[in-house]
Amino acid sequence: MTLILDAGPLVAMADRRDPRQAEVEQLLGAEDGALVIPAPVSAEIDHLLGSRVGRQARRAFLGDLAEGRFRVECLEPPEYATVVELARRYADLDVGLADLSVVVLASRFGTARIATFDERHFRALRPIAGGAFTLLPRDLQAS
Repeated sequence: MTLILDAGPLVAMADRRDPRQAEVEQLLGAEDGALVIPAPVSAEIDHLLGSRVGRQARRAFLGDLAEGRFRVECLEPPEYATVVELARRYADLDVGLADLSVVVLASRFGTARIATFDERHFRALRPIAGGAFTLLPRDLQAS
């Protein structure tokens, strides 16, 4: 089953000092489905790795992308209309393109599973098909 990836877990996985590193490595290592990063999130990851972890982590991430460890997906033109609609619907949250692209790609791939630490946004945002998102690794701890 597909897992949509937000920036936080991938930055934590690259940072040896982050207490969640092992948890994220275990989560991603156990996944047998596609690991999908929305293109706007990949740019966010690149920036955060460079500014918080260092150049070596940034290069390692680029290497992972080149090797196909993660699947980077761009939004299609009609999906930007959905982003606009979601931005209006959740205007009080002031959600940006990266998080909204996670919602849209979750819909495209037919999943509600997101790897994220951003509970503030993703507990409030709803899958386009309805229901609630499963936020990993947090929701694994709760079960």
